Amino acid sequence: MAITPQWKDELRARITLSTLVMRSVKLTRAGREWKGCCPFHDEKTPSFYVNDQKQFYHCFGCGAHGDAISWMVDHAGLQFMDAVKELAAQAGMEVPAPDPGQAKRAEQRASLIDVTDAAQAFYVETLSGPGGKAARDYLERRGFAPAVCREFGFGWAPDDRQALPKALPQFGEDMLEAAGMRAANEAGEHYDRFRGRVMLPIHDARGRVIAFGGRILDKREGVAKYLNSPDTELFDKGRTLYNLHRAAPAARQSGRVVVVEGYMDVIALANAGIADVVAPLGTALTEMQLELLWRMVEVPVLCFDGDAAGQRAAMRAVARALPMLAPMRSLSIVRLPSGLDPDDLLRAQGKGAMERLLDNPASLIETLWQFERDAQPLATPEAKAGLKARLMAHVETIADPEVKGLYRRELSDRFSAFVYPPRAPRQSPQPGQRGPWRGGQPVPQRLSDDARARLSGMMAGGQRQGLLTAVIAGLTRHPQEISRHAEALSRLARHDREAAPLIESLFELAETL
Repeated sequence: MAITPQWKDELRARITLSTLVMRSVKLTRAGREWKGCCPFHDEKTPSFYVNDQKQFYHCFGCGAHGDAISWMVDHAGLQFMDAVKELAAQAGMEVPAPDPGQAKRAEQRASLIDVTDAAQAFYVETLSGPGGKAARDYLERRGFAPAVCREFGFGWAPDDRQALPKALPQFGEDMLEAAGMRAANEAGEHYDRFRGRVMLPIHDARGRVIAFGGRILDKREGVAKYLNSPDTELFDKGRTLYNLHRAAPAARQSGRVVVVEGYMDVIALANAGIADVVAPLGTALTEMQLELLWRMVEVPVLCFDGDAAGQRAAMRAVARALPMLAPMRSLSIVRLPSGLDPDDLLRAQGKGAMERLLDNPASLIETLWQFERDAQPLATPEAKAGLKARLMAHVETIADPEVKGLYRRELSDRFSAFVYPPRAPRQSPQPGQRGPWRGGQPVPQRLSDDARARLSGMMAGGQRQGLLTAVIAGLTRHPQEISRHAEALSRLARHDREAAPLIESLFELAETL
């Protein structure tokens, strides 16, 4: 009988994960979870959480994640079956007799790191050989220092469909495919996934090679410029940040973490001496990646390209982050000069220019406001109303009530100031000039007789009407205040038909100032 998913679910249910973890890690209660300092990396602020109800642990600092079995494998250093047997003994369960095929697959999964390590060694060796000259020339043209190339593990995948089986005969086809290194076409023919590409290893938060990214040297029709490993048992691109294992220690020193679009941007910045940089892996930032960033710093810095695609990527990240905002948890955004990526800027203006941009990012709310304001022409009332609707739709996605209220107020204030800008005061007239001035100050204008008659009629109404009348009367005496309250007056006019004509008269009065 094989070890089925149902049997493993029963095993997990009988093991209290927090009790298992607390044998070697000090945990304290945090609501429905337990938290403590992560055993998989050095940290002073606890970012390691254990959830007994969901039966998993997760570190938001380094990304370590798993269940009771994973804990015994990754922390205690046991093989998969040894971990299962020990946990089963604690839970009072009998381990089913293993199916030979399933046992073999489990052993293969436990050895996938061996596959990726061997593949990395092969790619590095190939880069230094005769077949890697074109790749070496490319890296030299990019200006990457030899020490940086060694640190990031650059390699070369030869343009050979069968290079890996020949170089790594100790691993079977199943293991190479399970590690994401090989694929098969519809005819069942197996081939190397990465061919004719400069290769970069992708590490987990503990520094283990779990996947690869490859870049072609020359643009080819129908061939993707960048290619990443598929999701495997080792690699989940939505939960992985490129360079996290290097950037996390640097971020603890600098108090900053920078997010760029791709791994070549990370390396360009590292080549310039900026180490606290990570990148997503071919996708928009995910909720899990944002959580990883917020565990390092309160306000990560997004630095995307200055072209339209880069700005759209920044806005996708903003939209993804809005529901997750909380007090002292936000994003800031650097907008590079139009048409430039980080490497272009570094080449043209140097490290100092990049550091100045990174030190002066725009806030999330400023980025949101500018993007929506500039999204389309605002020449008509309908277009301006559309701007307000888009802004408020963003606000409604924010879950935290305090942050939501403050966003609503500030964006409303920005909208009002933009649509109804305060008018500059008139200059005092020169001697002999006519105008509504007295003592160097403009004289408040009077309402028309018809509007004043309507105002008198409203004063005879009930208490609400009396209060409304007092407010409107005050604005007639101080018409310079009308533009400040234009949004509230517009809302009132929509809901009070009797007051609407008078409010329209107030707006006409404001136009004369």
